[in-house]
Amino acid sequence: MTNPVPMVEIWRGQLLESLHLGHGVVCDDSGQVVRTWGDPDAVIYPRSSSKMIQALPLITSGAAEKFGLTSEQLALACASHNGAEIHTSRVNTWLSQLGLSGRDFRCGPQLPNDIPARNALIKTDGSPCQVHNNCSGKHAGFLTLAQHMGAGPEYVEMDHPVQQACLAAFEETTGQDSLCYGIDGCSAPNFATTVTGMARSMAWFASAADRSDRASGAAQQLVAAMMKHPDLVAGETRACTNLMRAMGGKVAIKTGAEAVFIAIIPEKRLGVALKITDGATRASECAIAAILVSLGVLDANHPETGKYMNVPLLNRRGVTCGTVRPSVELLF
Repeated sequence: MTNPVPMVEIWRGQLLESLHLGHGVVCDDSGQVVRTWGDPDAVIYPRSSSKMIQALPLITSGAAEKFGLTSEQLALACASHNGAEIHTSRVNTWLSQLGLSGRDFRCGPQLPNDIPARNALIKTDGSPCQVHNNCSGKHAGFLTLAQHMGAGPEYVEMDHPVQQACLAAFEETTGQDSLCYGIDGCSAPNFATTVTGMARSMAWFASAADRSDRASGAAQQLVAAMMKHPDLVAGETRACTNLMRAMGGKVAIKTGAEAVFIAIIPEKRLGVALKITDGATRASECAIAAILVSLGVLDANHPETGKYMNVPLLNRRGVTCGTVRPSVELLF
């Protein structure tokens, strides 16, 4: 077993003050590993970085076509959104389309990350609901699939047909049997795989246009939706949205809790997966930006890149006192 390696450094003055370690893999369209950092066989929960895999059965089953789902809805099915009005209004419309309401969700309520939406709740003494949950788009997809299957309402249970379909898609695209599962923050099962398995799955998505099978067609639709609607995949101020915009809609990226990040690069037929072992989001955002720069799909000098890579650390007087920067190994 290979130990995690330094991926992100925190400098203050001339001293390396903190260090974030992790694992990373780049796979090509044949599923072969072309670049690694740390242990490519480290087993991880991909958390929300796997949402496009969980959304595959929504399309392959025929449910998306039956209900006439739009690219916006497909993007939301892959989203970890801010709970802004652009997200919640669309999720509510989707639920109405199904003849359901937020009470049918099993994801739990969550205070919005979007400041205007959060302030609106505070000003009216309102309470967050399940539609505000960052995973409500994914759960709308689960409900759509469950309704199409004629399955029961407890769609987050591991033995439910929805989750069995998700597991099948997960194992097929990663090329590995999942060793175990954990319960995600939204109550749905999250299937374990290796960092390589996750990168292989993302490369499968990236090369979907080269194949003509039903699952690959579904993958193309999901990746296109994410790249077309980066604001729905996350939201304003978020790395996923900002960096996808910076890359001009040519790359799909997705974060996951506990510092997981993936990238799908169709033009290069490459998939990327990384995990920062201490779970620090500032490190996973810096690491994915650095890898995207090293792969030639993100401009190192783009203003959005500078929000995550070589970020100045400011004290409370606005004085620059350090930087968050990628390790040298990530840039070559």
